Amino acid sequence: MKLDGPALYAMMLSASNALNNNREAINNMNVFPVPDGDTGINMSLTLDAVKQIDDPSVKVSDLSKKIASVILRAARGNSGAILSLFFRGMSKAFVDVEEVDSADVARAFRKGTDEAYRAVMNPTEGTILTVMRKCTEAAEQAAAEGRFKGDVRGMFEYIVDIGADALAHTPDQLPILKEVNVVDAGGYGFMTALNGMLAALNKKPVELINTTPATESGEADFANFDTDSITFPYCTECIVEKSEEFAGEDKAEELHKFVGGMGDSVVFAEDDTIIKIHVHTDHPGLVLDKACEYGMLVTVKVENMRKQHSALVASEQEVKEAKEAERAPVIAEPVNEHGFVSVCMGEGVRSTFLDLGVDNTIFGGQTMNPSTQDIIDGVMATPAKNVFVLPNNKNIYLVAVQAAKLVKDRNVIVMETRSVPQGISAMIAYNADASVEENVAMMNDAIAAVKSISVTHAVRDTVIEGERIENGQMLGMLDGKIAHVADTSEECIENIVSGMTNASFVTVFYGEDISEDQANGVVDIISAKLPDAEIVVVNGGQPIYTYIISVE
Repeated sequence: MKLDGPALYAMMLSASNALNNNREAINNMNVFPVPDGDTGINMSLTLDAVKQIDDPSVKVSDLSKKIASVILRAARGNSGAILSLFFRGMSKAFVDVEEVDSADVARAFRKGTDEAYRAVMNPTEGTILTVMRKCTEAAEQAAAEGRFKGDVRGMFEYIVDIGADALAHTPDQLPILKEVNVVDAGGYGFMTALNGMLAALNKKPVELINTTPATESGEADFANFDTDSITFPYCTECIVEKSEEFAGEDKAEELHKFVGGMGDSVVFAEDDTIIKIHVHTDHPGLVLDKACEYGMLVTVKVENMRKQHSALVASEQEVKEAKEAERAPVIAEPVNEHGFVSVCMGEGVRSTFLDLGVDNTIFGGQTMNPSTQDIIDGVMATPAKNVFVLPNNKNIYLVAVQAAKLVKDRNVIVMETRSVPQGISAMIAYNADASVEENVAMMNDAIAAVKSISVTHAVRDTVIEGERIENGQMLGMLDGKIAHVADTSEECIENIVSGMTNASFVTVFYGEDISEDQANGVVDIISAKLPDAEIVVVNGGQPIYTYIISVE
């Protein structure tokens, strides 16, 4: 039995349906109890893009190329990106192929596996990549021995058997999987797709049962935000070139304290030669006058946020109308030298990135990973020749890298920011007068210098490294790893910051379910533990995390 274009398309549809039907089971295999179990959703949304193909009745080479294109642009999260790259590699093996035999399948698995491995800098045994590799090695050996004699179905049945065994052994390779008694979620999703493909080969394709749409993302509704809630209306920013008197680091502490007393959302940074200031205030003139005492103003920006809000509401309505009209994505002329795209959630967090100079934000983060196409659209809407992308989440970085490869008319630089604090530190370090290479170096230094604390809740009972975690308990995360488990966010934060005695600047973003009084209570806790640190509190409005804290 050989495989033609329509048969391959039927296999991909069956694989897509299988992933969709099993997405919650795959989600629930997340080994950590944090609310980021979206592997099933990401893989399902990625492969679901094959349904966009309107003419599957073509030869295999043309169809596989279409499949590779649509799913790469739809890819979400690390698991979705790896899955899309696997099928992209397969398409390269099918160039000029009208019908596929068993030897072609073996070559395609090799190409797909190599493509997936190339995208991961430090592959870990016991993951989806291991399962892919084991399937590939078995297929190559079978082809070399002349087994199955062109029988695609026989080869696929053999591959699926090998893959099932490889998946079952992932807990032997990753101790954390064995500890929580699950197999690798990405590997399970990959085998779900292969089983779906095999079902179609056996003339019993998987039918779609789970008709509830997978959640892609949420959107903030600025129209319900009361303009009067903006306490300090003027967003004030400036860069000061220091006079000789204040040259050197830590020479502007008095200015820092002055700015801190003039409003909120304070961001203050200095090095040997410049000072960067951002503050929301009632009196921008006083801030600028004080700044002039320390040197010459290089850049100044003052914006009325209440008027900005009104414009934003109007803009949102335009966006909604554009979606309804299915207008093409905005493409901006690359007139500026540098531009920025940031992925984030929460209006306060978003506003901070915009205030720091980000051109476009993409809604996304934990549990809500944007697609490759979402990031491409954000890049293309940025009017710059060189566009820096800040993923701000480890599960978005790989998709951002793939998006960068698809953009042809501008240079896209993906910074490896794995948290919001890292993204903000990178933006503060940016220097408009420096080259791309110089900025990458400075931003990477800033990323390395910041500690990222986040607090969320456990979504199920589990035991990790001998510690029992109960559903609903608060998890204190330090640089993405569980550092403390407690019944309250406050206890987690107090425990984590206790060891950060050299901290000089702390920014606290409190989440959508946290009151200002609760946030101020956390500031008091941090102040007691870090009496020498400057602390800024911002209503981040982010979901999932009660607090996101940057410690420099």
